[in-house]
Amino acid sequence: MINPQIFLMVIPFLTAVVFHEVSHGYVAYKLGDNTAKFAGRLTLNPIAHIDLFGTIILPLILIITHSPILFGWAKPVPVNFFALRNPKRDSAIVAAAGPSANIILAILFAAIYKIAVFLPIPPAIAQPLILTGIYGVQLNLLFAFFNLIPILPLDGGRILAAFLPPKWAYNFEKIEPYGIYIVIGLLFLGVFDFIFYAIVNPLANLLL
Repeated sequence: MINPQIFLMVIPFLTAVVFHEVSHGYVAYKLGDNTAKFAGRLTLNPIAHIDLFGTIILPLILIITHSPILFGWAKPVPVNFFALRNPKRDSAIVAAAGPSANIILAILFAAIYKIAVFLPIPPAIAQPLILTGIYGVQLNLLFAFFNLIPILPLDGGRILAAFLPPKWAYNFEKIEPYGIYIVIGLLFLGVFDFIFYAIVNPLANLLL
């Protein structure tokens, strides 16, 4: 039987993936690239950002298999890095926007948690808010630090490429077509667990 509490993760999950992608697109737009705006991706409507596997199939698999946490991703927002006013510098700023949005959301979900804990709210309302706050903090921190792994096409890889000398950056960017397989391999080696237990949990406890 599916634990009904896992459905309280749906709102934090959708919030995390949508705000992550919209932040990339919005910052790119402010720095000179209109691609995401013209593609209709500067919207908080989740439908515009749904990735069939990352937003629907994978989360459903995790729910059915009684995973303790929901994970996935939205459809990447298109960014033309050559349209940015300063492509090398601005590509790092655009990449950092997604994880930064997730960290801000983690703080906001922590505030929801504290409001539900410390204000005289009826238990029937407080308990779902408490759980939503906890899930929101954990999910957003997980999204932030997972995406900061310095491997392309993750945000951490974009940031690293922006700081490398041109020749090194060129060679580093050659691994992007294989980057997702490297990330999957790292996950099988326990990187995901390390991020969650060594980074996310301590920071979540600090916020909560």
